[in-house]
Amino acid sequence: MSGAARVPEELHPQLVAFDLDYTLWDLWIDTHVTGQAKHPLLPVLATLNRLLGPLKRNGKAINEVLDKYGERISFYNDVPEILHGLSSRSLPVEGEAGGETRRVTIAACSRTHAPDLAKQCLRLLLVPPSADGLSPEPKPAIEFFDELEIYPGSKIKHFKEIHKRTGIPFSQMLFFDDESRNAEVERLGVTFVHVPRGLTSQVFEQGLKEWRRRQNNELK
Repeated sequence: MSGAARVPEELHPQLVAFDLDYTLWDLWIDTHVTGQAKHPLLPVLATLNRLLGPLKRNGKAINEVLDKYGERISFYNDVPEILHGLSSRSLPVEGEAGGETRRVTIAACSRTHAPDLAKQCLRLLLVPPSADGLSPEPKPAIEFFDELEIYPGSKIKHFKEIHKRTGIPFSQMLFFDDESRNAEVERLGVTFVHVPRGLTSQVFEQGLKEWRRRQNNELK
C-alpha cells in the first residue's frame, strides 16, 4: 500500500539471542574438553569435563581460552564487533515522551550438557576493544549478555523463560543458531536465523533484514 508505514532500516529488535556451539565458537563445549567426538552419553561426558577441566586463559590473551590440552577456544572472527555493535545500540521506548531509549537485550541460549563450562568460557574469553574506539578496553564476553539460558532442553523453554523475566514480546526477538531443529521457536513468534558455518557479519545483517521484513508485514 502506497504511503504505508515501514520499519526504519536501522531499527533493531528488542532482544537478540545467540546459540553458543558452532554459532559463536567452533566446538561443542560439552564434549571438547575431554577430546571426544559428539556422543549420545553427553551427561557422562559433561561430568568428565568438570573433572578433567579446567579452562584457562594465558594472562590477558584476547579472544583465546585454552583447555587442559592446550587446544584453543575462541569466538568466530566477526562475533566481537557484532557484540560491541549490539551493546551500544539504543532503541526508542514506545509511548515514552522526551526521547527515552532502552538498550538491546543480548541473550545466550544453549542446550549444552555442560552449562558450567560454557559459562566459564564466557567469563574467561576477553573480547577485544571495539574498532570504533567507543569500548577501548578488553571485556569479558559474559558481560555482553543480559540473559543466559544455558542448559539441556528445548529452546522453546529458553525463550519462554526469557519472555517471563523481561516481558519482551516474542515478535521482538531474533535468534541465531546452527541447528535447524531449533527453528521450533518460530512457533512462539521468534524470528529464527540458521547459521550453517558460524556467525558472520553477513549472516547477522541478513537476520536483521528478515526481522524487519516481518515487522513490515505486520504493519500492512
